[in-house]
Amino acid sequence: MKKIKYIEIKKILEKNSLEVSSELSENEIFSNLKTISNSSENDLSFFSNIRYLNDLKEIKAKACLIEEKFVSYLPKNCYPIIVEDPYLALALVSNLFNNEIFASNGIVSNHTSIDSNSKIEKNVQINQYTTIFQNTEIKEGAYIGSNSSIGPNVIIHKNVFIHDNVSISNSIIMENCIIKSGARIGGTGFGFEMKTKQKINHSGNVVIGKNSSIGSNTTIDRAVFDSTSVGEFSNIDNLVQIAHNVNIGNYAVIAAQVGIAGSTKIGNYVTIGGQAGISGHLKIGDNVTIAGKSGVTKNIADNSIIAGFPAKDIKLWKKEIIRNSLRK
Repeated sequence: MKKIKYIEIKKILEKNSLEVSSELSENEIFSNLKTISNSSENDLSFFSNIRYLNDLKEIKAKACLIEEKFVSYLPKNCYPIIVEDPYLALALVSNLFNNEIFASNGIVSNHTSIDSNSKIEKNVQINQYTTIFQNTEIKEGAYIGSNSSIGPNVIIHKNVFIHDNVSISNSIIMENCIIKSGARIGGTGFGFEMKTKQKINHSGNVVIGKNSSIGSNTTIDRAVFDSTSVGEFSNIDNLVQIAHNVNIGNYAVIAAQVGIAGSTKIGNYVTIGGQAGISGHLKIGDNVTIAGKSGVTKNIADNSIIAGFPAKDIKLWKKEIIRNSLRK
C-alpha cells in the first residue's frame, strides 16, 4: 500500500498548471484514493458531480479535491483541497497511487523467439513465449508481455507498454503508448471487389501516435496503400473495430464496441460513445461528439453533437424522441 504525502499531491498539480489551496500540512499522509461514499479517515477523495452533493455532506475522507463553491458542504473532519477542475486533479493524482509498474526491467526471457533480422535496443523487457518476427525494431525502455506476436515490419518506440497476448504487424507504435491484452494491430483489412469477391492485397501499415492507449481485443486494420492512423493522446476502449485507411486525429476518446468503416477521416478532440457505428468514406470534423448507439451515415461538421440513427443534431433527435413518446 502506497503512502502519499500532501506535498507530492500539491507538486504534481502545480506541475500541470493547476492552482491548489489547502490548510493541510505538507507532510500529511494519505493511504488511498477513494470515492466519496467509500472513503475513510486516511483517504483522499474528490467531488466533481453535483449528483453526489448529499453524499459529500457525509464524507469520511481526510481531504477532498473540490471546487471552492462546494467547500461549505464538507463536514469538519474533511479538509478541502481547492482546485478549479477536481476531475482533472483526480486524473493527475491517481498516478501517484498507481500500484501497477509500467517499466521495463531490461530482461528478455529465454523462452522467446527473436528473428535475427530484428533490432532490440537496451533496457527492453520481453516476457516468455513471445515471438519477434523479421524487420522489427524495438526501442529503449519498451515492455512486451507474454504470448505476444510482434512483426513483421514493426517499429516499437521508446517506453511503449504492450500487455500479454497482443498481435502487432506492419505497424509503427510511437513512444509512451499502451497496448492492452488481446489487441490486434496491422492485420489485413476487409477489402475485396464486390462482384467477384476477389481479395484486395493490403500493403500499407498502421501508425499509432505517441501517448495513446489501445484497449483489449480492439482491432486496427492496416491500410491498403498508405497508413491507417490513430493520433496522439488518443484513448481507444476495448472491442473497437477500426477498418483499413481510417485516420483518427489527436485526443480522440472512443468507447467500447464502436465500429468505424474503411477510409473515414476523423478530426481532433472527437468523442464517440459506445456501440456507435460510422460508415465508410466519411469526414468527421474536429470537436465532434457522437452519442452512444448512433449510426453515422453522412459527413459531420466541426463542433457538432449528434445522436440517433441516422445520426443528426442531438437537439433535433431529442425533439423527435419527445414527440414520438407523446404519440404513444
